[in-house]
Amino acid sequence: MFESAEVGHRIDREEYRRREPALRAALLQAQLDLAALKRFPVLIVVGGVDGAGKGETVNLLNEWMDPRHIDTHAFGAPSDEEAERPRMWRFWRVLPSNGRIGMLFGAWHSQPVLDRAYRRTGSDRFEQQLQEIERFERMLADEGVLLLKFWFHLSKKDQQARLKALEKEPLTHWRVTREDWHRFEKYDRFRKVSELLVRRTSTPAAPWIVVEGVDECYRALTVGETLLAAMRQRLDGPGTNPPSATPTPTAQPAPRLPAIDQRDVLSMLELDQPMTREVYEPALALLQGRLNRLSRDVKFRKRAAVVVFEGSDAAGKGGAIRRITAALDARQYQGIPVGAPSEEERAHPYLWRFWRDLPRRGRFALFDRSWYGRVLVERVEGYCSEADWRRAYGEINEFEGELDAHGVIIAKFWLQVSKEEQLRRFRDREQVAFKNFKITADDWRNRKRWAAYHQAVCDMVDRTSTDVAPWTLIESNNKLYARIKVLATLVERVEQAL
Repeated sequence: MFESAEVGHRIDREEYRRREPALRAALLQAQLDLAALKRFPVLIVVGGVDGAGKGETVNLLNEWMDPRHIDTHAFGAPSDEEAERPRMWRFWRVLPSNGRIGMLFGAWHSQPVLDRAYRRTGSDRFEQQLQEIERFERMLADEGVLLLKFWFHLSKKDQQARLKALEKEPLTHWRVTREDWHRFEKYDRFRKVSELLVRRTSTPAAPWIVVEGVDECYRALTVGETLLAAMRQRLDGPGTNPPSATPTPTAQPAPRLPAIDQRDVLSMLELDQPMTREVYEPALALLQGRLNRLSRDVKFRKRAAVVVFEGSDAAGKGGAIRRITAALDARQYQGIPVGAPSEEERAHPYLWRFWRDLPRRGRFALFDRSWYGRVLVERVEGYCSEADWRRAYGEINEFEGELDAHGVIIAKFWLQVSKEEQLRRFRDREQVAFKNFKITADDWRNRKRWAAYHQAVCDMVDRTSTDVAPWTLIESNNKLYARIKVLATLVERVEQAL
């Protein structure tokens, strides 16, 4: 693969000066069209050999286009804040929104290549990382991101000459480090690892464009013209409504997926569970004490906890969350209420807003509704396409798998009440002044689609209850019982993890 980038392509200065003005003007116009339409984001990933012109190309693209609409990020070793979260967190948080261009210099490919080349990871771990990269990039493409990946290559001889030339010039001497020469000594190993990565992660949706880095004129025009062609093809193609627009619901019922175990998990629940206040009060105090001690355990400083609450309207999610937070130091947790996505959130890939709120080590994140909205409300109300919510099951499982691999403890609760109990609670909320805010027109509208939500929940539990992130179904007609079961389950999961 890299042999084709060692031919020695060159473009003389005269030809470059002839082609460059028209290319710059066309790129700028494409950027303005992108910003005006806001139909999709452009993400440019820059990787490759040291000294092959990666930095110069990034700077050149910022010079050719309007830098106000470009988000440029260079990644080195993870900071303390980044190291405390899953590996992909720092890349997720900088993804560009619709209408913008993002340039990532040294992205999610860099560390796996370094670790494998220096033999800090084995072939099995490297293979796992390649699969993770493929899945991530496929998800970006499915979400509408125009992903362009440029790999800048130099032969061993050309890299040595390039590093020496940079080192010799006083103005560029600083750009060559001891680490660059150390990597050069391992050129053959880096090449072998890099070529495997490029081959494995070059897909129809996210291909690598290998760029010969010897000649700066050839390099600049190749990247610029490739970027322009890709942007114009997408911009001039069939238009779609931008995700930032208000979605139009559809009245079409979502198709039923065959249950994995052929059982209706919600109908099997005995929703009326006994629990008196005399039993509840001491049990609550005991469990809150255990949870508090676990949160202060030295072992928990190397972990984090993500607690997800989903459930029927008026099933008691808020009350269960308050019983957890009452046991924790306020500095140690964050409550995250999730509603309809904002305009900014709709302009990014679906999981973007949830990645941003992942906790640091030693902390809890409590999600009052979550990423499961895509396979629940968005599916039932028709706010996304069938293809979107069907692929969301796999994307969610992969997301939670990444959290688990980083040491995050995941607890997921579905709180279920009967239709009769829900009606009683709705009426109670209407009659009690300080509860009025809890009942909305949406609650009554959702109630009319009880059967559709019931079906969506059963499918969700079947497809996203995994070994690392199982669902716990909570029988919630009795709020006291529900709160105790939630606390007991959470305490058990944290104890097992520690």
